Amino acid sequence: MHLLSPLLILSIALGIVIAGVLVLRLHAFLSLIVAALVVAALTPGAAIQRYELRRDAVRIAAPADRGAAAVVIDRRHQLTAGADYEVYRLIDGQPPLRVGRVRVASSDQIDAPAANAAAPSTRLVMGEPEGDLVLATGDWVIAPAAASAAFAMSRETIGERVAAGFGRTILDIGILIAMASILGGCLMAARGAERIVVSLRRAVGTERTPLAFLASGLLLGIPMFAEAVFYLLLPLAKAMWLESRRHYVLLVLAIVAGATMTHSLVPPTPGPLFVADAMGISIALMMRQGAIVAIVAALAGYTYARYADRRWGIPMPMAGAALTHDDVGPTSPAAGPLPPLVWSLLPILLPVVLISADAALSSSTYGLPGWLIQTIQVLGDRNLALSLSAGAALLLLAWQALPDKSGSYVVGKADTSGSYVAGANRGERIRRAVRDSIVEAGEIILVIGAGGALGAVLRQAGMSELAAATVPEQKLLLLPIAWGITAVVRMAQGSATVAMITAVGIVGPIALADQLPYHPVYVAVAIGCGSKIGMWMNDSGFWVIARMSGMSEIETLRTASAMVFIEGCVGLVATLVLAAVWPLV
Repeated sequence: MHLLSPLLILSIALGIVIAGVLVLRLHAFLSLIVAALVVAALTPGAAIQRYELRRDAVRIAAPADRGAAAVVIDRRHQLTAGADYEVYRLIDGQPPLRVGRVRVASSDQIDAPAANAAAPSTRLVMGEPEGDLVLATGDWVIAPAAASAAFAMSRETIGERVAAGFGRTILDIGILIAMASILGGCLMAARGAERIVVSLRRAVGTERTPLAFLASGLLLGIPMFAEAVFYLLLPLAKAMWLESRRHYVLLVLAIVAGATMTHSLVPPTPGPLFVADAMGISIALMMRQGAIVAIVAALAGYTYARYADRRWGIPMPMAGAALTHDDVGPTSPAAGPLPPLVWSLLPILLPVVLISADAALSSSTYGLPGWLIQTIQVLGDRNLALSLSAGAALLLLAWQALPDKSGSYVVGKADTSGSYVAGANRGERIRRAVRDSIVEAGEIILVIGAGGALGAVLRQAGMSELAAATVPEQKLLLLPIAWGITAVVRMAQGSATVAMITAVGIVGPIALADQLPYHPVYVAVAIGCGSKIGMWMNDSGFWVIARMSGMSEIETLRTASAMVFIEGCVGLVATLVLAAVWPLV
């Protein structure tokens, strides 16, 4: 094996990330950036050239006229009739070999069964061969300017290549993460999230309150971070327990069961957003398929939660103390009136509707007038859709922050105990909510950007070449492989988001290097499900659940950790079934 083989470089990168987070207790941003710098330093220039050439090139499907001509399947419509292109032969472990220059002679539509769609078949004619070389199957055709750029990339410094990967990632999803954080923070501060929970509880009835918490967790886990959902809903769960003195474990686990799945499967939360972007999957499709699997897995988790509640029946700590509703947070009447349900749901549903409508128009116009189509396409842009949703949440907070009849203010940002902090005036409340959200988003953006940089240099190091050698013959097996890799990284370093970022850098090139019999979205969903495996003492979420619920470490392991493990496994099974019966290709 070559000293700097892709597998060795990948192993070094994983070791740095895991050791940095778990052993040295470094921030995930530092661990990922250090790993990216090391990978960039170890990557040979020839590997960078091969990757960059493949990325912008079209592969020759079959030679003709004894190598003097060839046919390519130009699925991305990159070749222009009459134009000249360079041809390179890319052999793993060797520098690119220039075969010669060709001219595009013709372009026709033919049936391409491997792609399940019609694709343009382009005939190439050799113009200037390099020595006695002839065209062969597997050679790569690329525009001269793109070839020059590929070779120039290999001459860039380590820092430049890492910064380029970092910048491309932030360019793609930086605004989305910031706006999603503002959306969630303002929705929580305006008590819109609480309104959703209360309305769901009224809809399903008191006896089905745990189901209301499950549904609330699923819904609120889309715009809010999982820990924030738990901060919000746990005081409500405690209040429900004070009324019935029953099912405390079920109430707590129902919150976790819902929020943890949408947190890792449904954008715009950072993990699934990054994975979808890295694999070129539309947000609308990731939302839909991720939500389906999240619901199935959450129901499985809820089933285990009911068993755990019957099996152990842990009461709320300090049950004998003089606890009242005022002690458990935002359920106190002193917190003021809740906003209307419609306005509370608007910031969550608005981006789903806009992005889905734009995605639907990509396949058909449905006879809509041109002005309406253009409007939907503009508003359906993911950055604008999330910005509008954040604006709706801000307006909700501004409306809720108006003084009541007594002149006092009733809305503030919930702290970790679930209580609401009073502010001096409406402007200060809004500024505080936005400031806290941006600070939280800034940290996530840095981690995501560092993960993008690591993924970029890993791809340059030859992950696609490694993919060609490791992709299973039975393509459905790629899903449990993606799930397993993510699970190992999650168990090793604790963070579900970091596990997803790391795993997609490994599995993404494998999924995209070969023609799968199912859509790559299922690989992304499998990665999300794998990030649920191994919630234990090295995970901050584990301690949030344990400390806030009052359960011991052992109790948390056999209840919350076991439930999330089951959800991850059931999610994988659901993903396999969907990929088999609804492949989307």
